[in-house]
Amino acid sequence: MKKTLFLGLIGASLVAASCSSNKTGVSAGEAQTVRSEVMKLKGEWTISNVDYNKSFKIKPFDEGADINCFVGSAWKLIPNNYTGTYSLNGGGDCPAKTQAITFSVDKNSNVSIKKVGEGEKAKKVTSGYMLRLESPTENSFTLVQSVNADGSPMDVRYNFVRTSK
Repeated sequence: MKKTLFLGLIGASLVAASCSSNKTGVSAGEAQTVRSEVMKLKGEWTISNVDYNKSFKIKPFDEGADINCFVGSAWKLIPNNYTGTYSLNGGGDCPAKTQAITFSVDKNSNVSIKKVGEGEKAKKVTSGYMLRLESPTENSFTLVQSVNADGSPMDVRYNFVRTSK
């Protein structure tokens, strides 16, 4: 029997984070490197696939939608002001939905994503999701979310490919 993981409710993935990167104690060179990595994220992306232990049923980002609904989802990231959106395509058991987000990337390549509701101010959002940025290039990157699966750590890898700049 498959176990259900609600990623948004798992303590390891639900964090309180600020909307902007914390530069305290970061050298000028480190800050420039972080900025360079973040700027690679600018543009429109799609999740090409998600790698995880398939014996678990996963519903990411408190959407109530199966993880397979995120494959093919469209993401727009604007690093200049650390905002963006993601859109689920809908069809079958998947909802059609567009969600506004804010994000930040720290010097250790940790990415904080916060969902922003309609009419809500981003600075008022106190909870979100912590993921790790891996292998950012001009055309692809991976976000890794570590979750607790029956008391053991498990990584969920969202693989992104660029659709336009």
